[in-house]
Amino acid sequence: MKNIKTKQSNIALALHGGAGKYVKSEQDAQIEHLHSVAAQGHCMLMDGSTALDVVEALAILLEDAGLYVAGKGTGPNSAGEYELDACIMDGHSRSVGAVAALKGYKNPVRVARCVMEHTPHVMLAGRGAETFAALQNCAPVEKPLEYYILHGVTRLPHELDTGTIGVVARDSQGRLAAATSTGGLLGKMAGRVGDSPLPGAGCWADERVAVSCTGQGEFFIKAATAADVSARMAYAKTPLKAAAKAALKDMQKQGGYGGVIALGSTGQPTMPFTSQGMRRAWIDKAGTIKVDV
Repeated sequence: MKNIKTKQSNIALALHGGAGKYVKSEQDAQIEHLHSVAAQGHCMLMDGSTALDVVEALAILLEDAGLYVAGKGTGPNSAGEYELDACIMDGHSRSVGAVAALKGYKNPVRVARCVMEHTPHVMLAGRGAETFAALQNCAPVEKPLEYYILHGVTRLPHELDTGTIGVVARDSQGRLAAATSTGGLLGKMAGRVGDSPLPGAGCWADERVAVSCTGQGEFFIKAATAADVSARMAYAKTPLKAAAKAALKDMQKQGGYGGVIALGSTGQPTMPFTSQGMRRAWIDKAGTIKVDV
């Protein structure tokens, strides 16, 4: 029993399904799914899985759900194509992999991890990412028009909420990791890349903190929001909660809205947002799974 309590006290987890104009009463399916995914992540961490394995596995579950603007839930760009972005980062080693404007593959976060582990590079984009995904035997989308679930196709792009997904985790060894994945805005220009696949903008993990961002990507890029949380902790000795809120406030000054989930080397995650809502789940101090919008 003592070992179980020790392990529980070390692990931590948070995940999000996007920030936007969400009303809790309209998010029953997402709330149920986030709870289920968090429960699976909790079990993995309790069983000794690494933070890196956990964030990848849970990001894949979120991509496959079709409930968020990531993976299966992606909508088409202005050319009618489906371009996906993702990033995954291991805080212990600072190893990171990312893909941008990836077409034809179900789980961009899996391709991103392959980039991290099987290339000397950080990011692959477009056709190069697709060729690499094929060589790594990643799962392709055979019939895009049948596979992807279109959200809000009768609405104009500027009316749509964002639905990026992300996961941060700390394992029983204290290692941190983060993953972020998105299909981007419906109707975006072909080739548009937001913050999600950019280390330091939409995703970051080091020895201090793991961060995943969600919201209007261009503004998170301008503020380098994810890495800014760590910088405030490192140079100003700002506590995690205050650092995350300050980094988000700086992003807001650029004109955008959204939220972050951030997890430090100790303690509970913090999840500030400036949008109407943010779909999120986490494990509290007692090991209970919490979900909110």
